[in-house]
Amino acid sequence: MSKKPNISGGGANTNINGLSFEGRTNLLDAFKKHENFQVNENKEIMVDGIVIGLYVEKHDLYKKFLKPNGVKWEDCISSKLLPDSVFINYITKTIYIGEKKFQENSGSVDEKLQTGLFKKEQYIKLMMKLGYKVEYYFLLNDWFLKEKYRDVKEFIVKYGCKYFINEIPFNELGL
Repeated sequence: MSKKPNISGGGANTNINGLSFEGRTNLLDAFKKHENFQVNENKEIMVDGIVIGLYVEKHDLYKKFLKPNGVKWEDCISSKLLPDSVFINYITKTIYIGEKKFQENSGSVDEKLQTGLFKKEQYIKLMMKLGYKVEYYFLLNDWFLKEKYRDVKEFIVKYGCKYFINEIPFNELGL
């Protein structure tokens, strides 16, 4: 029996569909466009010229934040996590980890939403020595407004994570 090709997203089409969603939901671009914030060449976020935080993605969490602060990920967790979006709020000592999930039909993303609690606990282990709190959220597209996602969205919230549809309000980042 031949397999029906995936024409909507995930798998081979993640770069086609997922990255366009990620481009439309880029937190760094939102900081750059917002009148109250400035972003320097190091992706530090500033208000009135004062650095209030840092934006990083994927491996840069380790290179630009953890390693310079003396944290070796291997001493804290067994496998490196690569977050889509991270805002480190120096003022509130909170790190906001964001994962973007785009879907146009049922698929593997459905089950990935159930991993938020585990990943949040891993990030808590990474931040323990630095004294940072961790907030973990999913940024989802409209597909996840469907009733079939009610239980998983309730689970996400019940266990201390958050989800947003299409955008994250700045006040959710302690700003």
